[in-house]
Amino acid sequence: MTNNSYRQSINEWRAERNESIRRENNWLALAGLYWLKLGKNLIGSDPKSDVVLPERLPASLGYLDYNGNSVTLHAAQKISVNDIETDSCILQTDNSEPPGYVKLEDVQFVVIQRGNKFGVRIWDNQREEMRSYPARVWYDIDEKFRVAAAYTPYPAPRQTQFPDVAGELTELPVDGYLSFELNGKPQQLDVNREKDGGFFIRFSDLTSKDETYPTGRYLLSETDSDGGIVLDFNKAYNPPCSFTHFATCIFAPEQNHLDFRVTAGEKYPRQK
Repeated sequence: MTNNSYRQSINEWRAERNESIRRENNWLALAGLYWLKLGKNLIGSDPKSDVVLPERLPASLGYLDYNGNSVTLHAAQKISVNDIETDSCILQTDNSEPPGYVKLEDVQFVVIQRGNKFGVRIWDNQREEMRSYPARVWYDIDEKFRVAAAYTPYPAPRQTQFPDVAGELTELPVDGYLSFELNGKPQQLDVNREKDGGFFIRFSDLTSKDETYPTGRYLLSETDSDGGIVLDFNKAYNPPCSFTHFATCIFAPEQNHLDFRVTAGEKYPRQK
């Protein structure tokens, strides 16, 4: 029997996950993703632009000059970049600290870098999807899917191929693995260590065929009262590309496929 305080904490966490994607400049506000070509990329609401903004904005805002290493904004008017008015500047990518966020009324965009590709991601905070998108769907809470784990670092990060949303393979380093017992057997998942000391996991399982997201789910480790590592699959969640076409998701590597059904965490209703 799952105790009431644990059940309440999971339900509160799930409610927050459902609400967070609807907030300003979050996943359901995404309105476009455009990959840049070398040279001049026109930007504006004109459908012929290389980067198309919502139609209530100016037809021509200027252009983005991409030289293969950086992106420079050349605007036809003063606009806000990180709350500073300018008409020309290099836009720092989303991998930088801080990124260069361009704001126009309730629209925002930023340059993103994925491998050797540079693109523009756009948020529109008037999108109907922020209000009308269905609530996220979850399995019943089952405490048997909350397990203790042990971390083993690799002697050096291992370069690993991860499938991505474009159907290609992205090579990323893996820091180590978590070992645990589930379904009556020892299990192991490759992980990446987060800045806060926790672990980020991409995994798939047999439910991916019919009940959960086809390319797998994400999970963050937790710490128990004694400082031990805990994996709570009741908090397994879908990647952002499960509810927007404008995310650039990376999925579970082959070795992170569990050969049983993890009937915990977020589901993914298929279209009937």
